[in-house]
Amino acid sequence: MSIWSRIADALSALASGEGLSAVFDRLRTPPEKTIAFTIAVIALSAKMAKADGLVTREEVMAFREVFHIPPEDEEGAARVFNLARQDVAGFEEYAKRIRVMFGADQGTLCDLMEGLFHIAMADGSYHPGEDAFLARVAEIFDLPDTAFRRLKSRFVPDAEPDPFDVLGVTPDMPLGEIRAAWRQLVRDSHPDRMIARGVPEEAVKLSERRLIDINRAWEDISARAHA
Repeated sequence: MSIWSRIADALSALASGEGLSAVFDRLRTPPEKTIAFTIAVIALSAKMAKADGLVTREEVMAFREVFHIPPEDEEGAARVFNLARQDVAGFEEYAKRIRVMFGADQGTLCDLMEGLFHIAMADGSYHPGEDAFLARVAEIFDLPDTAFRRLKSRFVPDAEPDPFDVLGVTPDMPLGEIRAAWRQLVRDSHPDRMIARGVPEEAVKLSERRLIDINRAWEDISARAHA
């Protein structure tokens, strides 16, 4: 059974009058977490679409880069998106329930935020409404400011990404500690670890870009230290 069929089953289990946010209270254990991750990205993307007032073709294409949606499952994915857009519950309610669903698993929450940043930047611009939206979601997720800055520095091209922000470290840290942080990020980005966290295989491809950014940041910092 495909992940989209399982998502359809989860939606069909909603009682009459229940909003999409109720799904997040039920999908807390593997393999349901994989379904929950996908629904969470779709639902928050739908809420984020209201932040800049429109859904662009580029954003739709970006979502397809995160999740491969077979033609026969497009209707189901669209249903999740529309349910989220029409749900009277606000994005903060979604984010709070998602936070409870994943508990202290900040790795998965960062994976989810990465997908949202990827979609937000698909049209080449970073709307102030999107920034406020993502910052608030990160706050509800209890993600450290360093984690949010790390993601933002990788995706938002306002300036050259600061390699220290990319690794979530500071310039005054010993090189050995920075190296350890880099190695941990590389380990956390391994596809097997991401899948174990509940990230769908379709979304693991985001780790390819992440690894490029992480390794480039370490090479930059290491080169400065040995200059």
